[in-house]
Amino acid sequence: MSKQSLSIIIPNYNGVRTIGACLEAFMAFRDDGCEIVVVDDGSYDGSVDVIRRHQVNLVRLSGHAGASAARNAGVSASTGEALFFIDNDCIVTDGTIPRVRKNLSEQPADVVVGGTYTPVPHDTGFFSSFQSAFINYSETKNVHDPDYLATHALVIRAEAFKKAGGFNEDFLPILEDVEFSHRLTRNGFKLIMDPDLQVRHIFHHTFVRSLRNAVKKTRYWTEYSLANRDLFADSGTASAEIKVNGAAWMVTVALALLYLIFGQPSLLAPVPIVSAASMFVNRHLYRAFSKAQGAWFAVKAGAYYSLIYPAAIWTGFFRGMYQYYYKQLKNHYAG
Repeated sequence: MSKQSLSIIIPNYNGVRTIGACLEAFMAFRDDGCEIVVVDDGSYDGSVDVIRRHQVNLVRLSGHAGASAARNAGVSASTGEALFFIDNDCIVTDGTIPRVRKNLSEQPADVVVGGTYTPVPHDTGFFSSFQSAFINYSETKNVHDPDYLATHALVIRAEAFKKAGGFNEDFLPILEDVEFSHRLTRNGFKLIMDPDLQVRHIFHHTFVRSLRNAVKKTRYWTEYSLANRDLFADSGTASAEIKVNGAAWMVTVALALLYLIFGQPSLLAPVPIVSAASMFVNRHLYRAFSKAQGAWFAVKAGAYYSLIYPAAIWTGFFRGMYQYYYKQLKNHYAG
């Protein structure tokens, strides 16, 4: 079977800190059948100058239109029979493109393949490492029937992409890949996750950036899930595990507050049971932390995940609830 022509689509918005490393990796590891299409989405940080140093097809939008519009514009400017979507803060490894090729040769045209982050990120600080290991585990739990595929590593035939209608340009600022995945499924396409199709992400996460990211992602996920009526679905990073972890944290906080108010030690009796139940449900995630960077990292990551991270998740959840119902009321009275 002849090798399909492949278009790599990279949206860029103010990615001066990462786009250079992203493109340098592609220059090192791409094969002869690849074209690289970079769509600049109205950047003002000098990243266009970095892009121009590389042999890529640069498409410039007239203003900032969002990642969905940038990806759609990249597809319109592409010539490949197949498409590989990746983000401007991701770095391919020597095995990424061969793995894309393998999936294209082995999977039928109605199958869309997703990849994930490497368990260890490009920048190996604690909070970046936590995020990469968490996402790798969450996205590869269900390889045969994932709820969504992320655009940091997404392989699809160009014909299938056009048939599905591309990315929704009037959607939320993020999670356009989740909505696109759900639309693909409704249109008869099969989603699969290839855990060996990996890219190395550049996070630059600090404690504050990690929590802010969790708030933002949870806020928009809540809005979308309420509209999609799947708030309790076990879906990638919005996993059953993280929901159990969040519920256990909230119960513990509530019991601690009741103890402070009423002074009854018996109110704290359920806390060890609740914590143990949450740890049991999340045991595979803790094992993934250990596999990524060892037992001591797993201890620290587990403590952060169970004691601090839920505060950001609940903050995002309540913000998302507010935004969703505010919009519902606004639309109701406007109509």
